[in-house]
Amino acid sequence: MLAAALEFRQVFPRFSARDANYLWLPEVEDWRRAEEVCKFLEIFLEVTDSISGTKHPTANMFLPEVWKINEALNKKSRDENSYMRVIAMKMKEKFDKYWGECNQLMAIVAVLDPRYKMTFIKFCFPKIYNEVESKKNIELVSGSLLEVYKEYVLNHALHCSSVTKEMNVVGGSSNTTTTYKAKGKTEYDLYVRSMENVMPIKSDLEIYLKEGVYICEGNCESQFDVIGWWKANNLKYKILSKMAVNILSIPITTVASEAAFSTGGRVLDPYRASLSTKTVEALIC
Repeated sequence: MLAAALEFRQVFPRFSARDANYLWLPEVEDWRRAEEVCKFLEIFLEVTDSISGTKHPTANMFLPEVWKINEALNKKSRDENSYMRVIAMKMKEKFDKYWGECNQLMAIVAVLDPRYKMTFIKFCFPKIYNEVESKKNIELVSGSLLEVYKEYVLNHALHCSSVTKEMNVVGGSSNTTTTYKAKGKTEYDLYVRSMENVMPIKSDLEIYLKEGVYICEGNCESQFDVIGWWKANNLKYKILSKMAVNILSIPITTVASEAAFSTGGRVLDPYRASLSTKTVEALIC
């Protein structure tokens, strides 16, 4: 509404001249402040559009977008314009209040984005938290990431063990002729399966974190498919890729913006239509 009013600022004096009941006419300073506010709020509009529920963006976008807001508030809190400085400082107080403690899940999904990894966490946390909290939260994220990864390693080992037992049962129940023909190949398969159960010297997670971040060339940043990247690298990161795809599939927003339920278009998108009644009720509440 404020942006629309700025486009028609020349109309207000004419309206004031024609209507005696119109008592408040914005002055030049008022319009200047309105321009400053609109320009400042653009970052919030961009972030809202980025994480809008209508397109179901992946959760790895959350932390970078929140960091953008934090940086914008910090910069405006030091602005020469006292009017904007006061506004930004009040907003920063609210931001710090609701940001609260580190959201470990959102930090972990950011690490699982090859463009960020732990490099981004170490870069932005000192800008969001004080020195003590920053160090503590970085260690917390690193530890939580490792714990989740260990769970996937354990599940992978159990799966491989189960497959090996099934192969042994099938091999033992085969007739003698088939057993002799496939003996060499079966023994090799069992050997490969057993080797997969042995933890490598360096885990998928260690290799992934020690490698450099993925740098998008040109304008591919906005079109980068993080889940597609993990699927393409699933042979290199056999365990970590499964973990990444599962976690990155978490939607960044649970309730869609008004556009998702707009009467001018679709009422309920296919994604939410497939959810159970209890799940939809929980999301709305």
